[in-house]
Amino acid sequence: MKRRILIALGVLLVLAVAAALLAWPRAEFIPSRSPQAWAPSADTIARGAYLARAGDCAACHTVRGGAAYAGGRAVDTPFGRVMAPNITPDRETGIGAWSADDFWNALHNGIAPGGRLLYPAFPYPNYTKVTRDDADALFAYLRSLPPQRNARQPHALRAPYGSQAALAAWRLLYFKPGVFTLEPARGADWNRGAYLVEGLGHCSACHSPRNGLGASGEGLHGGLIPVLGWYAPSLASNDPHLAQLLRSGISPRGAVFGPMAEVVGQSLQHLSDGDIGAMSVYLASLPADGAERAPAEPPPEALTKLGGRLYGQHCADCHGKDGRGAAAGDGGPAYPALAGNRTLQLANPVNAIRIVLNGGFAPSTAGNPRPYGMPPYSPVLNDAEVAAVVSYARASWGNAARMVTPAEVNGYRAVPLD
Repeated sequence: MKRRILIALGVLLVLAVAAALLAWPRAEFIPSRSPQAWAPSADTIARGAYLARAGDCAACHTVRGGAAYAGGRAVDTPFGRVMAPNITPDRETGIGAWSADDFWNALHNGIAPGGRLLYPAFPYPNYTKVTRDDADALFAYLRSLPPQRNARQPHALRAPYGSQAALAAWRLLYFKPGVFTLEPARGADWNRGAYLVEGLGHCSACHSPRNGLGASGEGLHGGLIPVLGWYAPSLASNDPHLAQLLRSGISPRGAVFGPMAEVVGQSLQHLSDGDIGAMSVYLASLPADGAERAPAEPPPEALTKLGGRLYGQHCADCHGKDGRGAAAGDGGPAYPALAGNRTLQLANPVNAIRIVLNGGFAPSTAGNPRPYGMPPYSPVLNDAEVAAVVSYARASWGNAARMVTPAEVNGYRAVPLD
């Protein structure tokens, strides 16, 4: 038996080494147009700053309350914890000793200087689509930041996920470098939107389902965000209010909460009208997927009665007895409508459950400068009561979604907010 185990381990080791050797050369190089492409001119730095906003780079590379882009923020994954590095121009602990080619290689190929393979928690499967000119502008911007000394902290990944051989095997299966390819027949807006959504915006990192090894699937048809316990809904949408939601975080059909509130607050609200419009054009072109909506069954009368009573007691003052919400003094929606609310009717009810349990705010944006908040009801309502009020809202005012169970509520009661 011991001999068989040793043979099996030897075979696995050979396969891992072979995978590493096969995966390592899978890189491509596109030269910089000229040194001026990443020169520290005012125009290049401004363009790079805009692209950094579009990619929401600060979200992972900045600890809350810490220096911008100095790293140290933990990214929890199903395979362990990845620590975001310092990307300020400190020569010892940041990217101050990197060349523009080094930066391009990391962004496009997922390879750090010296040949170390990077973990796809850094979304290079998306960033590989970024053009060399945009990569150079990003590099110029990051090199213009004040250097911050903050040494890279070690990752804490479970075996075998922390090995370079395992990562090389993953890349062999799931990663192929390649810049975004224009489709002239689609038009300028569609191509610009596709470039932002699929590349720098790395939307599929959350809005696509992942397999057991953490690789994103095709399309943007929604998926549960690992560890965080939020559901990122499908982005295939012809909602006429989509641009408003992306820019301000609120629309007549709902508001963003959870991780998406951070994306809107730190990234999307700072994009130009043209880019937000282009993203909306691209997303509206995606084929719809009805899998997010689950067939509804009539809720039991007792559940409806309890949910209606709780809704009238805790929710109706803000969201209205008819579920149509309420407008703020400036005409925007203060409290989002629940009638026809897409998030409320998702087959996976986790977002509605967590909002009721934990409360929260939509992001503060130029289009929503004084966001109205939702108080947490976890100290007030037990699991059965939360399940009843969420089920009531999911089955009222024309909504049609399955009822929620107390066990589902309990499963998310102790999940951290981020």
